[in-house]
Amino acid sequence: MKYNIFSIIFLLVFSFTRAQQSVLITKEEVVAKVRENNNTIKMSEQDVLAALGDYRQTNAVLLPNVGISHTGIATTNPLMAFGSKLNQSILTAGDFDPTLLNNPRQIEDYATRIEVQQPLINFDGIFQRKAAKAKWNASELQSERTQQYIALEIDKAYMQLQLAYKTVEVLEKAKEAAMDNKRIADNNFKQGYLQKSDILAVEVRVGEIENQLQYAKSNIQNASNYLSVLMNDSSYAILQPIDSLKVTSDETNVQQLSVNRADIQAMASASKAYQQMHQADKMSFLPRLNAFGTYELHDDEVFQGNADGYLFGAELKWNILEGSKRFGKAQKSKAEYEKSKLQLEQYKAESQVELNRAKRSLQDAKNNLELTALALEQSKESLRIRTNRFQQGLERTTDLLMAETQYAQKQLEYYSTIFQHNYALAYVQFLTK
Repeated sequence: MKYNIFSIIFLLVFSFTRAQQSVLITKEEVVAKVRENNNTIKMSEQDVLAALGDYRQTNAVLLPNVGISHTGIATTNPLMAFGSKLNQSILTAGDFDPTLLNNPRQIEDYATRIEVQQPLINFDGIFQRKAAKAKWNASELQSERTQQYIALEIDKAYMQLQLAYKTVEVLEKAKEAAMDNKRIADNNFKQGYLQKSDILAVEVRVGEIENQLQYAKSNIQNASNYLSVLMNDSSYAILQPIDSLKVTSDETNVQQLSVNRADIQAMASASKAYQQMHQADKMSFLPRLNAFGTYELHDDEVFQGNADGYLFGAELKWNILEGSKRFGKAQKSKAEYEKSKLQLEQYKAESQVELNRAKRSLQDAKNNLELTALALEQSKESLRIRTNRFQQGLERTTDLLMAETQYAQKQLEYYSTIFQHNYALAYVQFLTK
């Protein structure tokens, strides 16, 4: 019985430990999973398919409309009865008797009708088709830009995870150093070299590091969860990057705003769609020419066709005036087109300002990277000197604790600056694609 209890406890502890184990992952694996499973990318792809569906609907401007129907009627209406006999080719001389014409018996007629309508000249429909195509092109470009943005989010989230692990690494080393100093301080206190206040100061420092370490471990979970959201992974495992956070080299040669950027091209294509819609509204003042034709089969029994006939022709239709409806519609589409041009110019200007700000942030990050690297070396050397003096009883506890705190802060600042530099570089590259 006791053996079974121990076995159950061991399995529970083992399962809990496995649940807490981190999953090693590379950036390439993250990118592959995001491209395959990310919901934002999938939604953008559905937007493209919806726009493609709108464009395919405009095929009606070019292709015929074909319909088939089968209708059955029974009537004693004089005109309908006479016409039904005529359609069925069963009309005889006796049917012209006025008595039979005025009081016909019930006639049944079953008609199979095939109708064809073919647009020939439809100027407004042609421009509506061009507008739908421009909208489809805009949605494709916007989807491309969405994928580029998600790639930037991958870079950011992955670096945040790297930074979180670096923070934990720094704090764990700081904790080890603090515990060593606490051991030395306890020995010196027992020998009467230190006061109780010094011991309390060391213990407070250990507690501060443990608190910071707990927050850092929570940040690992937060960063892992965000990456899981990007990958659409519902397991929400604790992820651990195989590679460590390091400075990304600046290989960006072109740092100018490109008018060929996908989002700018998408807005330009959307503006073109508004232009084509305005042209369509103006073309609606012109006449339309359509061809039509029907083929009919008639009989007094269902799904039979002993008599047939056809009809075809063309219709030139011109709605000269529909009140002021078309004038107002053309005015509205023109205003929307002019507004889209202004929005495009405004977006270009804002994008240029954003790029200028990103370039300045990148330069600031480069300068800050050099300064924090120098400060880190200085604080490291200062801590080494003070630690040696403290071990020899030549340094005050407060000075050592201050040096420890400063060195840990400089390490955290340095890795945080690496993150800022790498993200600023990735953002500039995103803005100049």
